Amino acid sequence: MNSATETRAFEAEVSQVLHLVTHALYSHKEIFLRELISNASDACDKLRFAALSDAALTADDADLRIEIVADKDARTLTIRDHGIGMTREEVIENIGTIARSGTRKFLESLSGDARRDTQLIGQFGVGFYSAFIVADKVTLTTRKAGAAADEGVRWESGGSGEYTLENVEAPRRGTSVTLHLKEDESEFLDAWKLRELITRYSDHVAFPIRLPKQQDGGVSDSGRTDEFETVNHAAALWTRPKSELTDEDYQSFYKSISHDYGDALAWTHNRVEGSQSYSLLLYVPEKPPFDAVFSGRDERKGLKLYIRRVFIMDASEQLLPAYLRFVRGVVDSDDLPLNVSREILQENRLVAQIRSACVKRTLDLLEKLAKDEPEKFAKFTQSFGNVLKEGIAEDGANRERIAKLLRFASTASEGEAKTVSLDDYVGRMQAGQEAIWYITADSYAAAKGSPQIEGLRAKGVEVLLLSDRIDEWMIGYLSEYAGKKLRHAGKGDLETDVDSAETERRQQAADAAQPVVKKLADLLGPRVGEVRVSHRLTESPSCIVLGEHDMALHMQRLLREAGHDVPGSEQVLEINPQHPLVRALAEEADPARAEDLGLLLLEEAQVAAGDQLADPAGFVARVNRLLHA
Repeated sequence: MNSATETRAFEAEVSQVLHLVTHALYSHKEIFLRELISNASDACDKLRFAALSDAALTADDADLRIEIVADKDARTLTIRDHGIGMTREEVIENIGTIARSGTRKFLESLSGDARRDTQLIGQFGVGFYSAFIVADKVTLTTRKAGAAADEGVRWESGGSGEYTLENVEAPRRGTSVTLHLKEDESEFLDAWKLRELITRYSDHVAFPIRLPKQQDGGVSDSGRTDEFETVNHAAALWTRPKSELTDEDYQSFYKSISHDYGDALAWTHNRVEGSQSYSLLLYVPEKPPFDAVFSGRDERKGLKLYIRRVFIMDASEQLLPAYLRFVRGVVDSDDLPLNVSREILQENRLVAQIRSACVKRTLDLLEKLAKDEPEKFAKFTQSFGNVLKEGIAEDGANRERIAKLLRFASTASEGEAKTVSLDDYVGRMQAGQEAIWYITADSYAAAKGSPQIEGLRAKGVEVLLLSDRIDEWMIGYLSEYAGKKLRHAGKGDLETDVDSAETERRQQAADAAQPVVKKLADLLGPRVGEVRVSHRLTESPSCIVLGEHDMALHMQRLLREAGHDVPGSEQVLEINPQHPLVRALAEEADPARAEDLGLLLLEEAQVAAGDQLADPAGFVARVNRLLHA
């Protein structure tokens, strides 16, 4: 066996994280124990699963457990598991390098608020490094299950930017992490403190967490289990009756599986019996996680699949649609085969039934939250409303249920934060109103101030103000709700109920404005498809109107900026003949000033619609000429 000690430098970003952990993140320092126990539990889970196909891996010791030993004389705290263990290469990969995608986002997410920043530990796969919050040196000894005793590996670091690595004799499989505690961290050598932290954070762990029966200094390291006593329940929480569980139990379990220091917003716990038996424990977080998993739709995690209490895999992609990727929790099936693979999961009929149940239970939970706890539901909408909107396109079977849960700003609400549901809107519709009117824009202010909704507001018709980037795409799949068509206030003809007198008045206004309409059409030429008198405008001089199925101008701009080809749409310029600018154009005899006025009417309308001007400098020059005339 080559036992030469090798010294290696951490990757640059690892050194940054170590420095931050060691010098800044102290608010919830006891979080380190939760993270190391969670890692130990994962190692036991992996071994239990691997042993299904290779029983020899546990032949020497089938008792999967986690042991915690404090040595007051040596001032060390050791967390050891009897799980899968690691090879030398895996130690370098998993400990010398932090998970590739999450590290930079972790560093970018740090705010300087130590209390908040500590909550990020664990969400990026950096939980192991939380040991340096309380330790000035960490020693890790490990041996891969199935490997020979002389294939053990020892890793050691003082958290200063380097670590040493050597091969050692390791009589037992699994991993042992020894923390050499700092001088002011003696509390973590006390048995009562360790018991309290295990009960608070890790009571649900499905493997026994054991402490020595006598923890008064030196403790035997013989590994004989009769010297230890189990501190936690060591039973899968989701298998216990709901009547035995408290809110604190549920919240503690949530924190362990989500690595979230805050509480869950809501949860649902169900046991299904029948032709297929399974348990579901699903959580809705209060805030979005900070990890790359949530921000992307690939490699989604958060919903763990168990089969008869054996952890199989993170199966969010198989058990939940992408629009519910914020859900955390576990699914435990009694009927799926233990050797199930991702490919089998994708094709399995039983999995399809479980997936359907997960969707139903989640939507049930959100509906109950919206009905019974509107303040909590408002927090959910703020955090995950845009993610839920994806379901309008992705889940046609549940489109009506999802739409009922969506919330939008409205001309009838006070401010962007005050949102309304589609049911609220329908309940306030005017007599004879057949459409749900909405407008899309870059921002709430742009939507609220859009000239395209002036006519509707003047008539007291409520308009939904949609300003999130996903809205324009989402609304394309939501053509109606509760039997009412959804109509964009800036697209197509503005059809509202008008009597014969109003119809006649409109026709007279259009006839009277024909000279200025023709003059403007001649000035603009091919820049617009048509110029016409508007029934939308009451205060503004002009606005852009698109075809019923055209993409809004602000979305066209965003897609072009992202490098996408966007099909052109024919713009119609509607004018308000009573506005002073339009009157000035009608009376202007100077061709140059008339051209400036005509282009200004078009460009103002384009800017208000969120379009990007082809010649911003020309627009500014025209404004300046007209202001100083």
